[in-house]
Amino acid sequence: MADRLLQVGRVSGAFGVKGEIRITTFTEDPLALKTYRVLKREDGSAGLTLNTVRAVKGAVIATATGIETRDQAEALKGLKLFVSRDDLPDPDEDEFYLADLVGLAVRDPDGEAMGVIKSVQDFGAGDLLEVQPPVGATWWLPFTREAVPAVDIAGGFVTAVRPEEID
Repeated sequence: MADRLLQVGRVSGAFGVKGEIRITTFTEDPLALKTYRVLKREDGSAGLTLNTVRAVKGAVIATATGIETRDQAEALKGLKLFVSRDDLPDPDEDEFYLADLVGLAVRDPDGEAMGVIKSVQDFGAGDLLEVQPPVGATWWLPFTREAVPAVDIAGGFVTAVRPEEID
């Protein structure tokens, strides 16, 4: 996991006239961005170095090194912001980050291989696991206790109940 980057936010535009930046956050606590300070671009290069961060409804407002005008802030609109997985705090016992599921094997309750988790997405109705089977097209599995009764990060697999729609 050393080089894996996780998206924690996206610049949604300028705020005010003094170079402040509105950032939509993808963290449980929006103010967590303040603890990372240096946020990366998708390619791993430096993105923004945050100086101040304050919460507003649905986002944070931040100042960043080198961004002093509204035009500079507005030019960043759409910039995706990442941190290294190694920079995140260790989850509590029996907890994990959804990103840690990517790459895990998917097994049925009898231990038969069903594929590998390709991605975790949320299209608005809850988390979905995209499963890449050994052969064929990917399929989606709701990330619920009923569909995924067990997650074993250390063991490298999840136990899943195959949806009836998937042959």
